[in-house]
Amino acid sequence: MSTLTWIVASALAMSAIAWVGLLAAALKEAQLKALLLPLVAFAAGSLLGGALLHLLPEAVAASGPGLGTFLPALGGFALFFLMEQFLSWHHAHSVEADVKQPVTYLILLADGLHNFIGGLAIGASFMVSTEVGVITWIAAAAHEVPQELGDFGILIRGGWGKIPALVANFISAATIVPGALLAYYLSADFDITFLLSFAAGNFLYIAASDLIPEVKHDRQLSNNLIHFGAFVSGVCLILVTRAVFHT
Repeated sequence: MSTLTWIVASALAMSAIAWVGLLAAALKEAQLKALLLPLVAFAAGSLLGGALLHLLPEAVAASGPGLGTFLPALGGFALFFLMEQFLSWHHAHSVEADVKQPVTYLILLADGLHNFIGGLAIGASFMVSTEVGVITWIAAAAHEVPQELGDFGILIRGGWGKIPALVANFISAATIVPGALLAYYLSADFDITFLLSFAAGNFLYIAASDLIPEVKHDRQLSNNLIHFGAFVSGVCLILVTRAVFHT
């Protein structure tokens, strides 16, 4: 497949993950809660592995270990901090969040912006190589599943019906497509490899600020062990995927 085909297909596939809300609609709240936190821990491991073992090494290989590589990573981290501070946006992964309906529109707007930025990262990754793009997609997809489940639960508790919540979640997720296409077309005139570092900063912020805090305070040892095992599994997924592509 051509690079553009890879980019469009991967962006559409990521958008389709929004329909995982159908699973949330089918499960009881207790079942969903039991499933969600291990997925959050798995996503945290995948994002940290994607940032530290994949995106940053690829950025260093492309641009060297200078400030031009690491400043965009800091910028990506800071941008998501800014979004959380001023848009009241947080990657909540709880089926119990009690919010009012007007707040849900702000959540959808912020998630749409987040997904657009994610599209830039995925598009830039595929412009480096198919292998870099696929690994970046896998790390991001691991995070999208618990995020979309959590977002669906928030919309329902905010007064949305199931079908409108699913459709709104999908529209918010679909902003990844124009983001990915923008990266593709910008690459014709600009060096966009800095977006690899930028995406690494995004991944680091989401994992460290949003995901890990949600799974690190469980009072049951068995749950903590499950969460840590899920976290390690997420890191291992990135390592295994890299090994497969580099053999």
